[in-house]
Order: sequence, then C-alpha cells, then structure tokens
Amino acid sequence: MIAVRDRVKDFGPNVEFALITFSDPKYLRAYRGRTGWDRPILIDTDRSVYRQFGYDRGSVLRVYGWRALRRYAQIFRREGFGDYRKGTEDTLQLGGNAVIDPDGATSWVYRGAGPDDRPSVDELIDRVGQARRKS
Repeated sequence: MIAVRDRVKDFGPNVEFALITFSDPKYLRAYRGRTGWDRPILIDTDRSVYRQFGYDRGSVLRVYGWRALRRYAQIFRREGFGDYRKGTEDTLQLGGNAVIDPDGATSWVYRGAGPDDRPSVDELIDRVGQARRKS
C-alpha cells in the first residue's frame, strides 16, 4: 500500500502534515519506527479534536474484523505484547483524515468506518489541491 510519506512531494509546496492521536506518548517511538512517520505527532488525550471532526467509535465486530486481527497479530509477533496487555488504548476509537485550507478552515473531512478505512493518497492529493484553489 502506498503511504503519504512515500508521496509527500506530490502534494505540492507548503503542505504541512501532522498525525493526531490520543495514544500514550510512550508508544510513539515504536509507531515511528514501524511506519517511518517523520512528521509532527500531536497528542489529543481528551479527544476534543476527534469530536470536532466527528470521529466516532466503532463496533467491536467492525473494529475486530479479520483484517484488524491479522494486523494486530503481525505487530504482536514482531514487537511482543509489551504494554498492550494493560488495555490502556481505546481500540474502538475510529479516526480519519482532514484537510485544513491555507486560511485555517476545515476544507474536507474523511471519517473512517473502521480502523483500516482511509482514503487513498491520490484522493488526499486531490483534496489538498481543491483546498488550495478555494483560497
């Protein structure tokens, strides 16, 4: 799967990227190592940003479908269970993607229907282009 980090230049100039998570900061080093994400990561412990963008919580059936279970198995095989056993993460919280235009207004929001539901990188590039043209 093509990731945003592989196509950063295709977004054009003056585009900033950030990942927003409610995860404990101690997990971020492993996340960066696993994904190669080298952009800012912002912590939203009270999930106010998640609520602002309308990111819901998923059902147990949707979140723990076969694809998610397979992904967790890969992570646990590679990294072990570590702190995951403590149950500190809300694995039912859904996320998404948002584009903020140059004026600071929310131009577009994608609300994921499951943990693996994200728009394609091509769609993100298109939405960023639309936001640029709007301003």
